[in-house]
Formats: sequence, structure tokens, C-alpha cells
Amino acid sequence: MSAHVKRIGLLCAPVVALLFVWEIISRSAVINPLLFPPPSLVALALWELIRNGVLIVDAAVSLWRVLAGLSIGILLGVSTGLLTGRMQTLDSVMSPAINFLRPLPPVAIIPIVIVWLGIDDAAKIFSIALAVFFPVWLNTHIGAQRVVQEYLWSAELLTRSKFTIFSRVVLPAALPFIVAGVRTAISTAFIMVFVSELAGAQSGLGYRISITQLAYRVDQMMAGLVVLALFSALCDRVFTRTVLRLFPWLSLHQ
Repeated sequence: MSAHVKRIGLLCAPVVALLFVWEIISRSAVINPLLFPPPSLVALALWELIRNGVLIVDAAVSLWRVLAGLSIGILLGVSTGLLTGRMQTLDSVMSPAINFLRPLPPVAIIPIVIVWLGIDDAAKIFSIALAVFFPVWLNTHIGAQRVVQEYLWSAELLTRSKFTIFSRVVLPAALPFIVAGVRTAISTAFIMVFVSELAGAQSGLGYRISITQLAYRVDQMMAGLVVLALFSALCDRVFTRTVLRLFPWLSLHQ
């Protein structure tokens, strides 16, 4: 048996065991199956939602909102973090304001964003982008500040171009921190899209889960949560694989 097959087996074994225990407990008399349906019924509910077409539409809408909010938040977070991390003047002006807002729970901004922007996609994308901005900014800011000074001195001996030093020294040194911030931002984005779709939405996975909750379809609620979790894990996996392919020297475990 190859090492790759063994690795897949080790990854799948806990999941299979969990599903088996879940199935047994749900079908026993210990817990009401209407409140805690077994995986087999959740799978049937998932197939029903897919066959009806509603889940595909809702998943596509949620994924679009996540990707749009992530893109905006990451772009602003990385660029601002690099600037505040390397420029003392900008750091003293911008960082206090950012650090004042950063401890605010991201979901707390949703009601006021709805008042400002309404209930369309703009409000949801703005909420996601704002929530994503803070972890990306913080990690990028710290990474840019921790560039080894000797590297900068050596680079200044070779070139006087600030752009070259920034792109060849500062950015690669901060990259592990940026990657960590983006991975945190991915999970934050899916949390935000779920919560933002619970209020005033007409589509999306959060909306679908809230509708099935009103109908007391716990199996469909769990199916929606499974899809949301799979999307979040898949986005993180695609991101880490892409980063490793582009930057093989980068360790994602640091």
C-alpha cells in the first residue's frame, strides 16, 4: 500500500467513525431523530435540495459574496499592512484607529451596514470585506515590521531602488504572516456570509438554512451547514495548495 493511500485512509477513518457513531446514536431511542437526524437522512436531504436546484443557486450566490468580500478585504489589508508596517508616519496615524476598531466583533456591524446599504449584495460584501480586513492587516503589519534589518542593509548595498527592496525583501519576508492572515480571513468570510444572509436575504446558504429552520427541516438545515463547511475547507485547501505551488520554500506551519 502506497504512502498516499495510507494518508488518505488515516484522514478518512476518523470521519467514517464519526458518521457511524452519529448514525447509531440518531437511530437509537436516546435522541429524537427529528432533532438530530442521522447522516443518511441528511444525505437524502442534501440530494433533494440539489435535485430541486435551490441549493446550487444558493451555494453559487454565497460563494460569489465570499469571493468578492475576500478579494476586497485581502487587497486592502495587505496593502495597508505593508505600508503601516514599514512607514512610521503612516503607522502612527492609521494603526491607532485600526486597532480601536479591530476588537469589535465582525457580526456586530451587520445591523448598521443594513441601515447604511440595505439588504442587497453590496451590504453583505461590505460586511465580509470589513471583517476580512482586520486579520489580514494585523498579520501583514507584523510581518512587515519583523523584516531582519541585516537583510535590508544588504539589499541597500546592492540597489538604491525602494521598490526593488520592497518587492524582493520586505514582501517575501512578510509572506508567511500574510498567508496566515488570509487563512484566518477565509474562515471569517464564511462566518460573515452565513450571518449576513440570515437577515434580509432572499438567497444564499444562510437564507436557505433559516428557511428550513422555520419549516422544522433539521435534516435540510444540517445539509446546508455541511455544504458551508465543505466550501470553507475547500477554499482553504485551494489557497494553501496554490501558495505552496507558487512559493515552494514557504512553510505554512510557521
